[in-house]
Amino acid sequence: MKTYFKPVTRRKFLKTGAAGGVIIATLPIWKLCSCSAPPSDFYVNPASDLSKETLEKLIEIALQKGGEFAEVYVEYKVDNRVSLEENKIYGAGRGVEMGVGIRVLHGEKTGYAYCDDLSFDKLKQTAEVASFIAAEKEVRQPVGLKSSKIPSYYLVKVAPDSIVPKKKAKLLWKANSVGRAYDKKINQVNVGFSDVNKKIIIANSEGTWVEDVQTISRLFVSISAIEGDKRSRGYAYKGGTLGYEHYDLKLAEELAKDACRMAMAMLPAEDAPAGEYPIVMAKGRCGTFFHEAIGHSLESDGIRKKTSCFWDKKGKMIASKITSLADDGTIPGARGAINVDDEGTPAQKNILIDKGICSNFLYDRLNAGLMKAKLTGNGRRESYQHYPIPRMTNTYLMAGEDDPESIVKSVKKGIYVARIGGGNVTWVTGRFVFSVPEGYLIEDGKITKPLKGIQLMGKGPEALKNIVMVGPDLEIWGGGTCGKDGQAKPVSDGNPTLKVSKITIGGAKV
Repeated sequence: MKTYFKPVTRRKFLKTGAAGGVIIATLPIWKLCSCSAPPSDFYVNPASDLSKETLEKLIEIALQKGGEFAEVYVEYKVDNRVSLEENKIYGAGRGVEMGVGIRVLHGEKTGYAYCDDLSFDKLKQTAEVASFIAAEKEVRQPVGLKSSKIPSYYLVKVAPDSIVPKKKAKLLWKANSVGRAYDKKINQVNVGFSDVNKKIIIANSEGTWVEDVQTISRLFVSISAIEGDKRSRGYAYKGGTLGYEHYDLKLAEELAKDACRMAMAMLPAEDAPAGEYPIVMAKGRCGTFFHEAIGHSLESDGIRKKTSCFWDKKGKMIASKITSLADDGTIPGARGAINVDDEGTPAQKNILIDKGICSNFLYDRLNAGLMKAKLTGNGRRESYQHYPIPRMTNTYLMAGEDDPESIVKSVKKGIYVARIGGGNVTWVTGRFVFSVPEGYLIEDGKITKPLKGIQLMGKGPEALKNIVMVGPDLEIWGGGTCGKDGQAKPVSDGNPTLKVSKITIGGAKV
């Protein structure tokens, strides 16, 4: 094996109609791999071969049975990853995926078909399959396509896809050495770098024709510590719609130290108390709470179907007056930033809760049409194999005016949530359970001992009304991958320092 990457030519890719391919390299193969860069064909790829005329013809075919709306979605994606475990490069991979999805809307019904063969005959068949959702004599004529220019909210100067694996591996080795040198109690260091690079084309029967090149990257460090029978874990990462210029050895060192700090801080943690307590959420790293417990319940599919706890609450007070919530796809460099959504609608900032009042929901095209609402730029899909559904982008509690130090001092006895982990949420009732990987006891207005096993439990609507203090220090941090209806999408979230007057804590201590 002389080279790490074995590129497929554009001609061969089209001929075979391959959906994707991955090459995995692990030690000792890694040592044998050359450091040749990937082919510089990302911006000139088979997806670009679908001309305006081809797109218009496919839309016309998709409408031939009387559909109300037709759309063609073209995707070409390249993803890369390198990981380090147990003091060695554990794996490296590169995957390529390409295909076309064609959608037809007719009332509440959606016809969707996709293929990974870009020959016109196969695409024609795909459009015909999607068209069968409708059966009317009157056939709508599509509007001629007009190219749209869009602003860019991505912070990408150097495409991560252009960087050879060996250079990315230097970041991993740096974090590994810093982590293992931090303390003798550190027993495991895992580091990974990944990037996803995607070009999409969206064309529809209303004349929309837009292209976008999307890049998402992340450097992640996970640290484990052990002392006797006590074990703990810390983690840190940086990621978003960021180019490789945002990553260097200094950042790798900082992330490793932050992950070590967390692991060491939580090593002596005591069992959390159970009961009802006030909590203080640290800025930035608790935004997942608002994404999960509140945001999903404000997505329009649940609102329209009346399966959300907020379906009848628009224009009503659903939170304290100091509480405002936004979803904003235009935050530069954020993991959930988009120039356009996966329906071609430009990204925008949407205020969902305005000073306690439920003011808006998140819409895709289907639900906006049925509910006679304006598009919000939230129609998102995992890939060409999926049709779009309403999804969040960057969701966050907006800034307030309370001094962060005063927020902590106001708590006689409670819990300081340094960061929130995963959780379960029932959108119909708003009931939630969240784990807290890093939390501390607050005693007499001071953050004291670390606690383990913290569970936050309650209902989103009740928690919103119990927000009594909000700081000005809004931070939108990190983010992750949100799952819904079997589809995964990158998102970010955030929050300022805030206080919830009471919430149920599940813990081992009574």
